[in-house]
Amino acid sequence: MPTRPMKQPEFITLMAMMSAVVSFSIDGMLPALPSIAAQLTPEDVNRAQLIVTSFVLGLGVGTLFAGPISDTVGRKPTILGGVAIYAIGAALAASAQSLEMLLAARVLQGLGSSGPRIAALALVRDLHSGRHMARIVSFIMMVFTLVPAIAPSVGTVIIAAFGWRGIFGALIVFAFTMASWMTLRQPETLARDKRRPLRLGPLAAAFREVMTHRPVVTATAVQTLVYGVLFATLSSTQQIFSITFGRGASFPFWFAAIALSSGGASLLNATFVLRLGMRHLITLALGVQVAFSAALVVAFSQGLLPGWLAFPAYLAWNTGVFIMASLTIGNLNALALEPLGHIAGMAASVNGAIATVVSVGIAVPIGLAFDGTPVPLMAATAGLAVTGFGLMKTIPR
Repeated sequence: MPTRPMKQPEFITLMAMMSAVVSFSIDGMLPALPSIAAQLTPEDVNRAQLIVTSFVLGLGVGTLFAGPISDTVGRKPTILGGVAIYAIGAALAASAQSLEMLLAARVLQGLGSSGPRIAALALVRDLHSGRHMARIVSFIMMVFTLVPAIAPSVGTVIIAAFGWRGIFGALIVFAFTMASWMTLRQPETLARDKRRPLRLGPLAAAFREVMTHRPVVTATAVQTLVYGVLFATLSSTQQIFSITFGRGASFPFWFAAIALSSGGASLLNATFVLRLGMRHLITLALGVQVAFSAALVVAFSQGLLPGWLAFPAYLAWNTGVFIMASLTIGNLNALALEPLGHIAGMAASVNGAIATVVSVGIAVPIGLAFDGTPVPLMAATAGLAVTGFGLMKTIPR
């Protein structure tokens, strides 16, 4: 069992890889959606979007339990148990003969991925707090963005060689590689005398503490809105590239460019968060998103853009969504966990579960509203961002 802490670059890379299990499970599937739709739901191709949101739903539900479990048994056992469940879900998805079976397997995959996602965040909180935690999370997100940058291209190669079912085999290999690295190199960060019993009374008390802390609840609400924008965009982006702009074949390359741009935003966040603070950066990012989305809604719906400018405008807007996520999600996590370090697992679970599950309810109708143009997505983004901007103004400095 490892006892010496890892150096920060290795630690950040490993934590990013744990988070990347979620990203790879979403972004790596995007090139497969047309093939899956043609094979399993040819009568309604829009339903293929549910492959993304069903995974997110399982992730959100599992998140509610992963934190308390990690507070009881430790961070590493929670991660390893989650990887095992994730692998079972991936194996079932690879053999699914109907869309319904595939969606059920994706929910199971999401449940399993909540272990690495939440336990890793609690592990970071065990070692860091406040703006320093936000800085570490920003570096993690910077590395984490490399996965969305390459995942669609990797997915395209796997599909060409093995069909869309081969992607799930790659996901299993990726998850087990991460789990092996963590087992061999990362010490447990939650000492036995700091663990909390998995009993209803203490769990209820911790849950009440999280839900009655107003700044924490507000940060969670804003995170929910940001996730809603992000998941709606991820669900719709392949269709918009392919159907609206006829660029389905080159989608992986455009998506890589978008993801790398958001990685640069994570680096900027890590640089400025210690100087400006989490609240200021979140509010600024949301405010810019409101203005940009509203302007493009008017431009697209009123036909103000010349044809040659429509795709570059959408590409800039899509990049802006990912940059907004890079400047807000890590900071919102730090805001929500900062006052609750003594129950970091429960706080991470409640924050993650609410933000993820509710965001699915936001993202699904937005994605299904796709009408051949990006207008419904942009309009919804403007509304969600302005609500988040208003909520941020209520959090005391």
